[in-house]
Amino acid sequence: MLKIRLRRTGKRNQASYRIVVADSKKPRDGAFVDHLGHYNPRLDPPEVVIDEARARDWISKGAQPSEAVQRMLDNLSSDETQEPDTESADS
Repeated sequence: MLKIRLRRTGKRNQASYRIVVADSKKPRDGAFVDHLGHYNPRLDPPEVVIDEARARDWISKGAQPSEAVQRMLDNLSSDETQEPDTESADS
């Protein structure tokens, strides 16, 4: 089974993550099928870059996102659906 999950990169105590599609039986930092984006929790706010179209394509092919990646995808889709309030209280 394929999973969309985080792959740890970076030095000790300076973790960053790549969002990858990998076989669920492979180790966390082992071989992967496709690279979908990256996540840097060390920035404020944390930086999340995901190719959402490719992620949705992999999900439609049967890949299961991990809990962390599912939260990131949900946050991205909710951020895109929210319209910024362009009206200001200048009056």
